[in-house]
Amino acid sequence: MRNFYLMRMGRSSVIAGLIICMSGVGWVLALPSSDGSLVDGFRHVEVASVSDALEQLTGRRMYMNHHMQPIFTSKFAGYAMTVRLKKDEGNSDPKALDGMLAAIDQGPANSVYVMSVEDGADIAGMGGLMGTAMMSRDYAGAVIDGGVRDVAYLRKIGFPVFATGIVPSTSVHHYRFDGAQVPIVCDGVSVNPGDIITADSDGVVVVPRDKAEAVLAAAWELDFKEHSMYAVIEKLKSIVQAVKQFGRL
Repeated sequence: MRNFYLMRMGRSSVIAGLIICMSGVGWVLALPSSDGSLVDGFRHVEVASVSDALEQLTGRRMYMNHHMQPIFTSKFAGYAMTVRLKKDEGNSDPKALDGMLAAIDQGPANSVYVMSVEDGADIAGMGGLMGTAMMSRDYAGAVIDGGVRDVAYLRKIGFPVFATGIVPSTSVHHYRFDGAQVPIVCDGVSVNPGDIITADSDGVVVVPRDKAEAVLAAAWELDFKEHSMYAVIEKLKSIVQAVKQFGRL
């Protein structure tokens, strides 16, 4: 897998295995040669920087709100594999959720399972069985606009999930599969199949696939500036001076 390079004329630094070169001209990102290396770049940059980069480049909010929380501290990035469930209270159809399960079995490595559960705050969109299937297929993680259950087991196997709540309920007999690999809205953010989902302790951000390379380059610049500022703030004992020097807050 190729490294990423943020290049300028002058001295260079290494952060998370990436070579960062500095000068006074600007930043250039040598774009990745594969989808796998693109997603790996997002795994090494902070979600807050990705969010800032998206806002700067598109003027749009692409982060999920504070209700979307991890079941344990985790960081991941991958390509959205979308699933939508709709309410169908009291249904007795044994195949009502078959499409949801089939979608999991078709997801490739580096997928992030992104599920929209209609009015699903108190319904578990997934649990330990689905998480085990995703982990066995090398999914990066899951993001559920709804609840999650079997949390102790998901923590035990180390499969990262963000959800809007933890609940013991089931979707069986209450919901019906309503589509996979279709555009959805997850916690107020539009998600298309193949978009990049990146998540860490600060939250979840959706990066439109056609903007991914530009967003990654801008996020790396923001990250590098911020990480460089810590030592400057400690040395000068002044955040004002550091912000003036780096132009970053």
